Amino acid sequence: MSIHIKNLKVRQRKAAATVMCAPQLQAMLGCWAATGDLHSLEKCKGTAETLFQCMRTAPMPKKMHKPTINYHLARLGKTIQ
Repeated sequence: MSIHIKNLKVRQRKAAATVMCAPQLQAMLGCWAATGDLHSLEKCKGTAETLFQCMRTAPMPKKMHKPTINYHLARLGKTIQ
């Protein structure tokens, strides 16, 4: 009994990217859309300041390691065939 693995690739599902300051950015864009204050001089000054504060304090996202399952399947495929 032999098992043949020909052109077998497995891809893991990608995790959804998390945006650190998404609520603050959404609030600022909503304020801009509602008031037209694109330079954040009057009405949107507070929301812009909260976004800048979030961006200053948010940690940088860590790099995800590339999964090695395809590498190991290729190694197994050579020994099985």
